[in-house]
Amino acid sequence: METLNPERILHVEDLQDSRLDEYLRLSEAHLRMRTDVENGLYIAESTKVVQRAINAGHVPRSFLLAEKHLGQLTEEFNRFPQAPIFIGDDQQLEDLVGFHLHRGAMAAMNRPEPLDLDKVLETSSRIAILEDIADHTNLGAIIRSASGLGVDAVLLTPKCVDPWYRRSARVSMGTVFDLPWVRLESWPQDLDKLKSHGYALLAMELTEDAVALNDVHLAAGQKVAMILGNEGRGVTQEALDAVDRTVIIPMHRDVDSLNVGAASAIAFWHLCSAPR
Repeated sequence: METLNPERILHVEDLQDSRLDEYLRLSEAHLRMRTDVENGLYIAESTKVVQRAINAGHVPRSFLLAEKHLGQLTEEFNRFPQAPIFIGDDQQLEDLVGFHLHRGAMAAMNRPEPLDLDKVLETSSRIAILEDIADHTNLGAIIRSASGLGVDAVLLTPKCVDPWYRRSARVSMGTVFDLPWVRLESWPQDLDKLKSHGYALLAMELTEDAVALNDVHLAAGQKVAMILGNEGRGVTQEALDAVDRTVIIPMHRDVDSLNVGAASAIAFWHLCSAPR
């Protein structure tokens, strides 16, 4: 059984300690999202998410947790002996991060280098494109469904929220670290690149010429990408103008649509159950 060197454990005594700045005011998402990306940082929240991030090859800068959770991450601590381990009582940690830390541990992680879009397109056949998803919970749920149902990769438009923001990663159950994703730089112009790689383009949107999802039949070897739009306005007209067809999920009892997270799971199951 692995043990932990007690000299590595640093007790939180001063919330103004600059070594804790990466954890300060995590609840203020509007202040954190852009600066964290610029600083090459993301915060992994919960023991399971920390473990999944590390198992995916990501490198922690430091750990933050309550003392009672120390034994849950001994293996991870010992893999990265240079990363400080900060512990504190529940009130200290809440004062620092801005909410009650009840999911075990946190780690400040280095962001890996972005993946190459062309390489991702070459090695995939089922792709989800998320256009301007604004809610981190929705994004995490979509990525969890994409990973579990067999989507090969996810593409994000420039305005889509960050998959590695702590809430998205937590809701995804850490699957965001296993599923390849790329943030597009030019939208919707980058759709031309998908076409050049042989992808059929679908968009889930209520349009006059939309076809039922269950009427979409894919040939073996056919590559396909599905666009899912913003929670409020759906898929933009510019993107709709570029796709091959729009699709809908047939509904009952005058319900016109589903939440984008629920709709994505149905779409992914249908597309990924087709022969590849």
